[in-house]
Amino acid sequence: MTSLDRELAQERAYHQTCRAALTGMVEGADVQVVRGENAFASGADAEVLGYQLRSWAKELREEPDGPLFFGRLDFAPADPHADAPGDHAGQSYHIGRRRISEHPSAPPLVVDWRAPVSRTFYQAGARDPMGVAVRRRFGWAPGSQGAAEDLTSLEDEPLGETASHTSDQAEARPGTPDPAVARPGTILAAEIERPRVGPMRDIAATIQPEQDDLVRSELDRSICVQGAPGTGKTAVGLHRAAYLLYTYPQRIRRGGLLVLGPNRTFLHYIAQVLPTLGEVGIRQSTVDEEVARVPVRAVDEPGAAAVKHDARMARVLHRALYARVGAPETSVAVPDGSYQWRVSLGRLTEIVEAVRAEAPPYAVGRERVRSRAVRVIQLQAEHRAGPMNNTWLQRISRARPVSAFVDTAWPKVTPEEVLAALFGDPDALAAAADGILTADEQKHLLWPKPPRSYKSAKWSAADLVLLDELAGLIERPEGYGHIVVDEAQDLSPMQCRAIARRSGFGSLTVLGDLAQGTTPWAARDWPDQMAHLGKPDARVVPLTTGFRVPAAIVALANRLLGELDVSVPPSRSLRRDGELTTTKVTDVRDGVVHSVRAALAHEGSVGVIAHDAEVPALREALAEAGVATAEPDDLTASARVTVLPATVAKGLEYDHVVAVEPAAIAEAEERGPHRLYVVLTRAVSRLDVLHSRPLPTALAATSGANLPYS
Repeated sequence: MTSLDRELAQERAYHQTCRAALTGMVEGADVQVVRGENAFASGADAEVLGYQLRSWAKELREEPDGPLFFGRLDFAPADPHADAPGDHAGQSYHIGRRRISEHPSAPPLVVDWRAPVSRTFYQAGARDPMGVAVRRRFGWAPGSQGAAEDLTSLEDEPLGETASHTSDQAEARPGTPDPAVARPGTILAAEIERPRVGPMRDIAATIQPEQDDLVRSELDRSICVQGAPGTGKTAVGLHRAAYLLYTYPQRIRRGGLLVLGPNRTFLHYIAQVLPTLGEVGIRQSTVDEEVARVPVRAVDEPGAAAVKHDARMARVLHRALYARVGAPETSVAVPDGSYQWRVSLGRLTEIVEAVRAEAPPYAVGRERVRSRAVRVIQLQAEHRAGPMNNTWLQRISRARPVSAFVDTAWPKVTPEEVLAALFGDPDALAAAADGILTADEQKHLLWPKPPRSYKSAKWSAADLVLLDELAGLIERPEGYGHIVVDEAQDLSPMQCRAIARRSGFGSLTVLGDLAQGTTPWAARDWPDQMAHLGKPDARVVPLTTGFRVPAAIVALANRLLGELDVSVPPSRSLRRDGELTTTKVTDVRDGVVHSVRAALAHEGSVGVIAHDAEVPALREALAEAGVATAEPDDLTASARVTVLPATVAKGLEYDHVVAVEPAAIAEAEERGPHRLYVVLTRAVSRLDVLHSRPLPTALAATSGANLPYS
């Protein structure tokens, strides 16, 4: 038995020990639930304790099957000449996705990747070993459910002066290399490059130093990641969410954590990342779902949608809402037994003007006006008869004259009522939009035929954002402790404001790529976008080095940057594998069938991406050829081939991508070149560009080229 075989046997045995300990943790958590629910404590304390224990037990039971550790740190022995030995000198730690121990008070068998000591696993290097002698990575069989025998290889990286494992690995490589031993760095490379099938995976085993810096940023710091394709920005955001929940559990769970994606297809794709990292119960949603007060039953013309998403609409809506506030019309006289209390018209006017100057939320202002009018009456009564009790105060507050005054001066409204009145009345819109919107822009907003009542109005998706703005002006929503926003470059200013309202007392992790902005209102720069999101001082950090997309594919996509109206640095890739083929065909359908069949000879997923109108015909052609296909959001399908419109490709990735007719994608919309940039960067290993029409100018030099590289 070689030294390597002995090492693998020892690590497999250790994994068995960890598996038994995890089973004990699950069983112990269930026992604690029973004990906690029967705790001799107050009802409230027992309920809180029971909830916490049940949550912990549920979290453990829902832990996805898989390897329990992916790395190990061996710290160098203490230096006898050092003034103070390192905290971890001489220690060895296995690193995994969750802390595992045989008893809560016992030292961990596996250290959570988010623990402070684990940072060394990602940050230590030859220049600064951070006290580490050897960093070990483990290679597991693809798709492993965590069986010990699936541990197939290990790789040691000596970092410090003491590298005790180097000789062991040298013994394992005499003559013909042992196939179980990876070349330096190949376990990490294989994990990054292994086929993309099913949902998105976590990257806990492959986090790079610059990604780790972002993941571990402080909770009170909002950050914006400008990430080129394949740099792992989405994974960074999700791992930051898991890190914050681990590091600040009480602060985050008090307000909650929200992950916002561009669409449901994308959310289905990333849904399993957080559970694999030990975090469940996190809300994952879209902006449209967050603002969905009423059903969407109308579709805006492009001009109307553009105006509604414009930041100026916030001022228009503010004017329209507060135009409801008016001067009192009469004094107030409130009968109280045989006596009558009076508040003069002048005093009431002063109250309304003072509250309006304070600019509280509309609903708060309404109650503030009521309470101050009642306070005037209370002072009169107490001057005459002494202190008044709460029952008296409530009766005066509900008195008909007081309510009539409040309803006149500061009427109760709903967002739907205000917006319907604005879009249904040219004079009201002109008054609210004066000096803000042009006459033509106002015409886009007016309803040709107003409904009889706002309750019967048909609202568009853009209207929901406006209704949410009004709802926020009336009463501030409860905020989240932290929000992760992906594909943030595509958000309109009004959508950004909807997010800002939900993070007023929390922080943001904003992820995006200006080059991939495809909506009509997509951001051109991050400072403006972060200002709309309510975090103008957020740090903007570029990620330009990719680990997902091979270098030749990145170079092809970079040719398009000059045609985009944003300033982003070209991305680069550390990968030199993969294939890029650009082929002119006479029949696109036949070309796709041929390309897909060739792709299926390789391992992994295949994505056929085309202009939306071409998708049905391509699905039909593949079906006629006997090739099964899956829907983009069906991650459980057995079919390896997905045919999807270019408009839903963002954020997804496939081992082999067939990009169909780039010219049609580029010409389909105003920001078509941005859309094409997205399509070209979905490939993890191989990209086939098929075209029957001339390619866009930036790509034309590759026409007819077959460019495999290694």
